[in-house]
Amino acid sequence: MIINKANLSALFIAFKAAFNEGFRGAKPQWEQVATLVPSTTKEEKYGWLGQFPRLREWVGDRQVKNLAAHDYSIRNKSFEATIGVKREEIEDDSYGVFKPLFQEMGYAAVTHPDELVYGLLAAGFASLCFDGQYFFDTDHPVGDEANGIASVSNMQAGGGNAWFLLDAKRPLKPLIFQKRKDYNLQTLIGEDDEAVFMRGEYRYGVDARGNVGYGFWQLAFGSKATLDETNFNAARVAMLAFKSDEGRPLGIQPTVLICGPSNAALAEKLLLTATLANGASNPNYKKVELLVVPWLA
Repeated sequence: MIINKANLSALFIAFKAAFNEGFRGAKPQWEQVATLVPSTTKEEKYGWLGQFPRLREWVGDRQVKNLAAHDYSIRNKSFEATIGVKREEIEDDSYGVFKPLFQEMGYAAVTHPDELVYGLLAAGFASLCFDGQYFFDTDHPVGDEANGIASVSNMQAGGGNAWFLLDAKRPLKPLIFQKRKDYNLQTLIGEDDEAVFMRGEYRYGVDARGNVGYGFWQLAFGSKATLDETNFNAARVAMLAFKSDEGRPLGIQPTVLICGPSNAALAEKLLLTATLANGASNPNYKKVELLVVPWLA
């Protein structure tokens, strides 16, 4: 290939097509547990978290509920991945071997939120959410001055790899994926670029801005106890009993069990086996969906 601006631009179009092919071919899993929130600034504040709006019979004047101003915000971060293609490779028409690499870059871009979201979920036992407690904790404060403050748990202690029970069917899911700038492939192909002049290398890179954060802790239950019928049932019952600060049931309905590969066999036995070893029907058969993700242990 003759190295000129037109040919380099055509080559970038081909590389970007490969990138988009890899981007479209992936099936990200974060959308099942995290709400996408567009961002327009470097940081978004979520002071309204913790407020579950509920309807009441309209008798007399409306009762205006003041939103508690929780000091919780998510600051956007920048992410990038960059590769270099030698000038000789393009001159020798060997650029075709790079197509799978750009497809993989597209795949990495579309699945990057998975790494962020499930990494945050795993870190929930030691990371703070909107109420100042760890996302998975034994003493979330629930209540008000009229009803008193109680400590509520959404976790089970243990020594194993964590598994999670979530209500992921509500508009605001347990986790938040905040997007400031979408993933985009760019290039530096000018002959006056320093990398081209000094090293004979054309650079291609993908970048994005965004971050992840926690939503309502009431929509999630984390456990490091053994994944068995007893602990699963205890987690589910606890979630069903969650109430608002005013003492009203929140209507939490666990919909998905999430675990890593180490707990996959136990999860399949619990949820996907129709008949128990004693011949009885499994009461938890397909009780919730099962999602096994490689981003968890």
